[in-house]
Amino acid sequence: MNPYEIRKLFPILDQEVNDQPLVYLDSAATSQKPSAVIQSIEDYYRGYNSNVHRGVHTLGTKATDAYEGAREKVRKFINASVMEEIIFTRGTTTSLNIVAKSYGGANLSEGDEIVISYMEHHSNIIPWQQIAKQTGAVLKYVPLQPDGTISIDDVKATITNATKIVSIMHVSNVLGVINPVKEIAAIAHQYGAIMVVDGAQSTPHLKVDVQDLDCDFFAFSGHKMVGPTGIGVLYGKKELLEKMEPVEFGGEMIDFVGLYESTWKELPWKFEGGTPIIAGAVGLGAAIDFLSEIGLDNIEAHEHHLAAYALEKMAGIDGLTIYGPLDPMKRAGVITFNIADVHPHDLATVLDMDGIAIRAGHHCAQPLMKWLDVSATARASFYLYNTEEDIDKLVKGLVKTKEYFSNVL
Repeated sequence: MNPYEIRKLFPILDQEVNDQPLVYLDSAATSQKPSAVIQSIEDYYRGYNSNVHRGVHTLGTKATDAYEGAREKVRKFINASVMEEIIFTRGTTTSLNIVAKSYGGANLSEGDEIVISYMEHHSNIIPWQQIAKQTGAVLKYVPLQPDGTISIDDVKATITNATKIVSIMHVSNVLGVINPVKEIAAIAHQYGAIMVVDGAQSTPHLKVDVQDLDCDFFAFSGHKMVGPTGIGVLYGKKELLEKMEPVEFGGEMIDFVGLYESTWKELPWKFEGGTPIIAGAVGLGAAIDFLSEIGLDNIEAHEHHLAAYALEKMAGIDGLTIYGPLDPMKRAGVITFNIADVHPHDLATVLDMDGIAIRAGHHCAQPLMKWLDVSATARASFYLYNTEEDIDKLVKGLVKTKEYFSNVL
């Protein structure tokens, strides 16, 4: 793949920020959108904007076909077995909350264990904290190795016969670590627990096969995979979803409503109360088409190359600390770092003056920041439209910033 040609398909990248060409290195927060995705959403609003499922008129039928067609694209993209296993949500956060509230609320009791890790995003911590408080379950953490990776031996030592739910992120949004979720799922199942995977940072970058992973639930967001904001997916094994109760009630998700009792539609619609995210689903379908044409294997290889290139270049900067494994094959295209005596927010501000967009802060991972013994970090994240030239500009900007603060201090 040629990232220089690919970046031409993203109109936002063809601009200057602070009189400098934009270098966008914040795709872990949200990816940019290609013209094809933007056009698909405009086509929906201009050509066949209508509610779905209810109407029999032409626009309603066309909108329904596009909405359900996007669901089928998602099914194929992650290799779910049937369409009923694909639930459209607002994003990864909503998807994980549904699992915690609906499955966790019905299946957890006092003394049961929920196992997560120190590297989890807040969206994969707080829902479990809340359901543990409600049910009396116990929240346990898999420890991390010194390089930030998860050891299978530690997983085996943490999961017990009391464990009912294991929820681990596929790829860390801070450390870039690619976790062995398939192996963790196998261990969880040996103890009768279910496996939940936060796929927010993996689905845009790696080929995901939920049947091969044998996870019970898998959550991800559209906006991190060149799709629009406000749309995400919850995959769940059909036999589990069928036993679960909805967490939102109203129109669209009902079968029959009486004065005192109501019944729900079949899967997947019983979890999609209210007017669904139609334009978002259309855009997500277009994003899947775009990524599939390029190939997830090609995207993954490109990001490993960029990670290796960046790690080598950044290693030459005195006072710069990189968090996570230094082997580029053990991580996705995310590099989190700090420069001695320079606050990450100051670093990001100075880089922005040169048109370089990175992330600074705790990255919605405060327990991990505590484990790293830092209050915040800087983060550069790469995607299919980034180039070696982008990394060269980043490294140049880091050296410039370090020298500036050295002179000030």
